[in-house]
Amino acid sequence: TKMMMLNKKREKNQQCVRNVYTSKIISSDKDLVALVFYGTEQSKNPRNSFKHVYVFHDLDSPGAQRVQDIDKLRGDKGAQQAAETMGSGETSLGDALWCCSNLYSDIKLRLSHKRLMIFTCRDDPHGRDSARDRQARTKAADLKETGVVIDLMHLMKPGGFDVSLFFCDIVSPPEDESELGMQLEACGKLEDLQKRVRAKEMKKRAQSRLTLSLGDGMNVAVGVYVLARTATKPPAVRLYRETNEPVRTKTRLFHTQNGSLLLPSDTKRAQVYGNKQIVMEKDEVDEIKKFDDPGMVLIGFKPMDRLKRHHHIRPALFIYPEEDQVTGSSCVLTALLQRCSERNVFALCKYTPRRNTPPRFVALVPQREVLDNSQVQVAPAGFHAIFLPYADDIRTLDAHVGPTASDEQVDKMREIVHKLRFKYRSDAFENPVLQQHYRNLEALALDMMAPEAIEDFTMPKVQMMDERLGPLVQEFKDLVYPADYNPESKPAAKRKPGGAEKKPKLEVSEEELRAHVQKGTLGKLTVPVLKDACKQFGVRTTGTKKQELIDALVAQLS
Repeated sequence: TKMMMLNKKREKNQQCVRNVYTSKIISSDKDLVALVFYGTEQSKNPRNSFKHVYVFHDLDSPGAQRVQDIDKLRGDKGAQQAAETMGSGETSLGDALWCCSNLYSDIKLRLSHKRLMIFTCRDDPHGRDSARDRQARTKAADLKETGVVIDLMHLMKPGGFDVSLFFCDIVSPPEDESELGMQLEACGKLEDLQKRVRAKEMKKRAQSRLTLSLGDGMNVAVGVYVLARTATKPPAVRLYRETNEPVRTKTRLFHTQNGSLLLPSDTKRAQVYGNKQIVMEKDEVDEIKKFDDPGMVLIGFKPMDRLKRHHHIRPALFIYPEEDQVTGSSCVLTALLQRCSERNVFALCKYTPRRNTPPRFVALVPQREVLDNSQVQVAPAGFHAIFLPYADDIRTLDAHVGPTASDEQVDKMREIVHKLRFKYRSDAFENPVLQQHYRNLEALALDMMAPEAIEDFTMPKVQMMDERLGPLVQEFKDLVYPADYNPESKPAAKRKPGGAEKKPKLEVSEEELRAHVQKGTLGKLTVPVLKDACKQFGVRTTGTKKQELIDALVAQLS
């Protein structure tokens, strides 16, 4: 759940509130969001218990109508409408916090996370009124005791926003203590809200909970987590034409001759083998599909260098102990992780995820806990379960044998690669197809004339690349391609049969050939010229490929 409070006296950045609504619709539509204005002349709240507090939106799931309501408050026309609807009056942050507490209490659902964001440009909202300051501090402490996280989204203020003047006792303790002092710029969290990324939030829960058998009756409980998952478009929902309600699919089997409804006990499975139909019961088929009970079984340990990069066949899973299932699992898994990490080995296990699923062999690679400079956990301690391939999964391919590049060509390409290198971050490249899909849905729901334009970060920045490389590209082309090579030229027209023309004889002097050999630029000559040069100087070749002709001429003239 998320609740936003805006100071009506200096209302700015409605775009931030709109971004919260639109991002919640896409990422986690089950979240509840409310919008409360304080410092208003008019009052609108449950039971009208608080003056100068206007509940613009109750705590509920965000929708298209709420986004349209926010759009009506934007611009000069929206400011005039807000002044007529809510007006501007006295400020009492304590009453606003009390109203938000009542909104939380009126929700009968169990809330896993509660967050309250305060948007304001006044670092002393009560003007040194000690009674109102004390009331606000008391109510903020009560909210924080109930698990509510209070964040301050301070706006730009001339002379700077002094958080230590009042709000340092209101907000939850930040990670960086410097956020509690004088702030000359607007809150950095506002930029995060404005630069929203349309992405679906995955539920942070275990994919399954299994038993890891270590041998001799030693079993511990582990949770299996998916750390990376491919983002896809949401599936389409079928709706009934008359009522626009979701349609449920139900499958029934009927007899082909008399049309009677078949029960599960009336159907059997069959397999043709040796021109005979072997009929089996459902229980027999289930028993055939069953390999083993779900779980992990430790087989042994292998050195880490036995695990090769080409063994990767699918994304790895993450194994973490489940202390609630079996007491002592965390202690045993921690000891196993430390010993595997110290000896630089991985644990080889047989992994059966479900009852009717074939087993796979996985390598449990230890990962120690990683902390940043602020002692905040960056990576948890646990095991990465890397799926190992079977023999059938590894194919033998015939490698294509092509011409070998010269040392000069390799050095030139190394310079190009070095110029184009940058620090890669996966979160810096959004999926343009998904972003366009969500923008199309947003435009359709909000009756927009056209969807917002997207920036495709996957497209190469040609101008920046040209500035970095400079003349390197042309130098590389001169080393690799022939002098008359033009990639944009059209292919030569096919010669008509019957009208064969005699090719002119191509001759190259010995001095020119020796100069090409010394410079390593024989590759600029065409294959017909190289063939005629071999005939002219009596060079015998066993092949007709360009590189073979070059090697023969170099051996003859060097």
